[in-house]
Parts: sequence; structure tokens; C-alpha cells
Amino acid sequence: MAATLHRGRVTTIAERHPGFVRLTVDGVSCIAYPPLTGPVAVGDEVVVNVQARQLRLGSGGFDVLVVNLTRGLGLAPDAGAHVMTLPYTPLQAAVRQLEEDEPGGRIDEGAGPGAPLDGLPVVCCSLHAQLVPVCAGLGEGLRVAYVQLGGGALPVALSDAVRTLQARGLLEAVVAVAPCFGGDAQAVSVATALAWAGAQGFDVAVCGIGPGVVGTGSRYGHGGLAVAEAANAAVALRGRAVVAARVSGADPRKRHRGLSHHTRSALELSLGDTLVAWPAGAPHPAALPGRATLREVDATGWAAACAGLPLAHMGRGPDDDPDFFAAAYAAGRLARELAGELAR
Repeated sequence: MAATLHRGRVTTIAERHPGFVRLTVDGVSCIAYPPLTGPVAVGDEVVVNVQARQLRLGSGGFDVLVVNLTRGLGLAPDAGAHVMTLPYTPLQAAVRQLEEDEPGGRIDEGAGPGAPLDGLPVVCCSLHAQLVPVCAGLGEGLRVAYVQLGGGALPVALSDAVRTLQARGLLEAVVAVAPCFGGDAQAVSVATALAWAGAQGFDVAVCGIGPGVVGTGSRYGHGGLAVAEAANAAVALRGRAVVAARVSGADPRKRHRGLSHHTRSALELSLGDTLVAWPAGAPHPAALPGRATLREVDATGWAAACAGLPLAHMGRGPDDDPDFFAAAYAAGRLARELAGELAR
């Protein structure tokens, strides 16, 4: 196992966002994470990892800046941090964790059996592409926390969807759960992240993976199992786990047509009661595994609710694969309904 590295110079800066930069190195597209590698400017001498591009990995096939030799040396850790993100890799960096800020305080109290999440709806997504339609289904007027789990891209800053949702007021805060990094807050575990969301008074938490997904075609060898991790933590903390079903009418792979095997395998590993949102009127899938219950939701307004938001799944847009977006939207609508019941 070895990274394929290239030494070059920054030729252009295309976009700057907090914690994320799109640029070119020797004229080739590249991305950079300044919190890890330092600020970047045209003319900087850098080292980039070119392996994903050489392997032509689709939407993930771009270069990534590894080190800025001009201005990226001598970076300081977060003040008071003792937990490493990307631990024991060449890019490990100490990042302050929620658990370090309030050990034994409100977060731990909110996680215990005596003070549960009190029914907080937790939407569990197996793909980052579900985040936008889920948040569109949640709509305005709710405080929504997004909890990013491993299984796809680790840096939160890579997501244009997160930036758009926060700008539109459909998403308030992001918690990155290790090994992910770069959120508004950082947590060691999904349990702490959910307990924090409950303690902070959020109305809904949405858990899912970053852009891209690890997939092998095997039953359990994929990033979609983050659904089970999130659902199990939510149920253990007495929240309401709502699964956003991965559904497709256009995917060329049989295992993802209808209800994806990713969703089924995650439900097999979900130990508590879960609700699987399903667009009303759509043909029902075969019996669900585990302790999952199908809940029909009116999703007819999904296209209008998602208008103007970035919608894409495996290169397909809403007109190409409407079933995918309708199912994710239904999960958001169901969570909004549950949040409304709590507020009464």
C-alpha cells in the first residue's frame, strides 16, 4: 500500500471556503484542506496525492494536497486538544472534542438512561446524496444537526451540499464523528454527538456519511452500514431512529434496484426498533429485516421542496432517478412529523 505523490506548484485558486480550497497544481484540478496543510496561494510548492485521478475513480478522482512546503509547516494543534484526527497517519492532527469540553457534564447526563434523548428523531442515511432531500423534507423552522460518520469522505468541508443547506437555513450545525473531521464540533463517537444534539435543544439529528461511499458489492462491505451505527445509538439513547431508504428505479446494478441491499444489510444489523420512511403509493418492498417498520409518508411535494437545491446521486439528477430523492424526502417528512409530536 502506497500513495502516489507528485511535487508541483499551485497555478490557480478556483474557490475558497472555510476549511476547503479548490485549486490547480501544474494545471491539474486539486483540493486542499488548510486546517491540515496550512493556507495555500498561487506559486506555493506543494506535494499532492494523484492516485485517485490515476485510477479514474469517478467523482472522487481528483488530486489532494498533502503538504504545502511553502507555508504549511509548523501548524499548531487546537488549544487544549489531546485527541488525534486521522490518528497514526502522516496527517494526524490534534482536534478539540466535545468529550473534552464537557466530560461528565450535560453531554454525559443526556446520554444516560436517566436522561435519554426523549424521542429526538434521528434520520439515518446511507449516502451523502440523501442529505439534501432529507433536509428539504424537514423544511424550515426546525433546528437540525447533521452528524457525519465514516463510510465516505472524511472531511466535512468537501461537501458543497452542507454549505448550501447551512446557507439556506435548513441545517444549523455539523458534528464530525471520528474518523471524520472539520465540523462545527468534533466528537469521538456518534453516541456523544447525538447526546450533544439533544442537550443543545436540536429538534432533529441527521446522521450519514460524507460524499462518496465505500462499496465492494458484498453484503456488509460498504459504508452504508453507518445507518446501523446511528440507529443503534439513537435507540439506545431513547431517540426515534428513522431510516432513509436507499431506493432506485434507474441504477444499472440489480442489488440497488428498488430497496438497495445497502439498506437491507444495515437493517439486519440494527438491533432496536426503527422506522423506514416510504413514499405513499409506491410499491412496497419485500419484508424488511430486523425490527424495522415501514411507515408510509406523503412525498408528492418532494420536487417542489427540493427546487434550487443541489440534487445528484451517482451522476443522476431528480429527473433521472426520482424514486431515490422521493424516498429520502419522505424520511425528512416523517422526522418532522415526529418532532411535531414531541413539541405538543
